[in-house]
Amino acid sequence: MKEVHVVAQGKGGVGKSLISSWLAQYLKHVANSPVYCFDTDPVNPTFSRYKELSPEVIHILNESNNIDSRNFDGLVEKLVEMEGVGVVDNGAATFVPLMSYMAENYVPELLRESGVRLVVHVPLNGGQALEDCLTGLAQTLRSINADVVVWLNDHQGRIQEGSKQFTDFKVYKDNKDKIIGIVHIPNRNPDTFGKDVEKMTGLNLTFNEVLASADFTLMPRQRLRTVMRDVYNQLADIPFLATQGVPDA
Repeated sequence: MKEVHVVAQGKGGVGKSLISSWLAQYLKHVANSPVYCFDTDPVNPTFSRYKELSPEVIHILNESNNIDSRNFDGLVEKLVEMEGVGVVDNGAATFVPLMSYMAENYVPELLRESGVRLVVHVPLNGGQALEDCLTGLAQTLRSINADVVVWLNDHQGRIQEGSKQFTDFKVYKDNKDKIIGIVHIPNRNPDTFGKDVEKMTGLNLTFNEVLASADFTLMPRQRLRTVMRDVYNQLADIPFLATQGVPDA
């Protein structure tokens, strides 16, 4: 592959699978190469339920139902040998094992030497989850030598510390050379946009499936089209190899 996107965060319930699906949909929409999806979450393999994206489930539990980091070997080989672009959704339960595996086995360096660019996407949620999310971001930045995209999800509260916005946070200022992009998911009206997104994700549908579905009437389709365009436009501003030389979404 020429580029691999890994969505990772040690805090659970922050929208990793949602972000994985939106990222994969965007890449399928604009990339000049095939997009392959992988789900490594042994507890909540939500990403694997998006049938249109055809994610492959990577089984990393051994016979004792414990995480066996050696099972990441096969995934890394696929990422190196397959032609195209990869999207990997990593669960909270496997966050620490994956970070350790990648650091101990020099996976970012192996990918780079094999001509594969690694991009790690880290979701941040506001409210009570923010501190744990920032810990996960800091650990990712310390553990992996890779480009990082931060997703600011305002669903549970704005990403801020007092009057400080994310770009004023110490973790951003200390690592802005590694953070190549920020995607903002605003907290839209929960009675309209919120319920539409909830219905879409509850049915494990992509934007394309929703826009073609009779189960979604005119205005819900319009609101979800607005969400899609907003996310796609922000991703278009980030310098991914997978989308170089293609027109804006």
